[in-house]
Amino acid sequence: MAGALVLHPDREFIGDVMRASGGDMKKCFQCATCSSVCTLSSEERPFPRQQMLEAQWGMSDRLLGDPAIWLCHNCGDCTLRCPRGSHPAEAMGAIRSAVIKRLAVPRLMGRVIATPALAILMLAVSAMIVLTVALSPGRHAAAALPVFASEFPKTRLEPLFFAVSGLVLLAMIASAARFAKALRAAGAKGAILPALVPVLIETMAHRRFADCSAGQVRRWGHLFVLFGFMGLAVMGTIVGIGSMIGVLDTPLPTLHPLKIFANLCALVIVAGVALLLWNRLSDRETRARAAFFDWFFLLLLSGAALTGVVSESLRLLRDQAWMFSVYFLHLTLVLTLFLCTPYSKFVHFLYRTMAMAATWEEYKSSSRTSVSAAVPDGATPPGPGLHPASS
Repeated sequence: MAGALVLHPDREFIGDVMRASGGDMKKCFQCATCSSVCTLSSEERPFPRQQMLEAQWGMSDRLLGDPAIWLCHNCGDCTLRCPRGSHPAEAMGAIRSAVIKRLAVPRLMGRVIATPALAILMLAVSAMIVLTVALSPGRHAAAALPVFASEFPKTRLEPLFFAVSGLVLLAMIASAARFAKALRAAGAKGAILPALVPVLIETMAHRRFADCSAGQVRRWGHLFVLFGFMGLAVMGTIVGIGSMIGVLDTPLPTLHPLKIFANLCALVIVAGVALLLWNRLSDRETRARAAFFDWFFLLLLSGAALTGVVSESLRLLRDQAWMFSVYFLHLTLVLTLFLCTPYSKFVHFLYRTMAMAATWEEYKSSSRTSVSAAVPDGATPPGPGLHPASS
């Protein structure tokens, strides 16, 4: 007789998933329709059936290092065809949110952006930091043409954002190390570094997302936001370093190549955010089911992009009555966005890339055909009559 399987459900993890739009996962009765219709699910790692079951039972130790939750691109094909209305795509997104909180360094920050009161407090702290910069010595004298540095000194802003970027990078490295350890413990043994180049090429094109039939609007929204922010990150780093060492003087002329490039990137981000918002707001059910974690990130993203465009436009119009106020709001949102990077949906890029790299050889050898999905070894329900959907 097989030995008894003893479970110690992680109730906190279950609660995190349920609050993050995974509330219908207990409706799942393991019919495997979701795994069968998913074009990304492979024979080696079928999903989301197994992950739904493990989340129901609070098996966080298995989910923390399960690459399948990141191989899922949340296109929604499985939700469209679920006969029970258990919304497996949303459940997988909720599982990812819960895993981000567990991998976060420091752990407290993983809770901040998932808790409305703490997230608003973070915005307030960011506003106070920016206000301190504005009130500190070193402001420029009034110029013929209004410049933001006359109220927000570059000698304070640039070191601030470089310091925050450094702290964010350290936090992401620490979280990545935790995730790598969890991947190995879960059996994903593929070498990550050698596979990074092909994985990044595939990620940049969102090729796997292209295989999904229900998520094409989100695919383009993601692509626009990804490339827009990558462009601004590169441009901001170049201009920031150039300004600090005295090679570049900001604000750059409107027709300067770097300025043109930055403005194009900003418009690309605005277009991407508009697509993502339209996709969410046009679907009443998606809009109603979205968790605060999702909305906070999306509103930060859209707010930062829009205030950047508006503040630059007001500066060109020499509207000093409003340009500094809008720029203050822009800096507050950007600083908050920076601080949230390791704990928001931006970190999907890191974890998904690592998961895809760790399973790259499996992916290449897979036929990528739909599977009828028997529950994999080790994912069998704890016993007859104990299915959580009926408890």
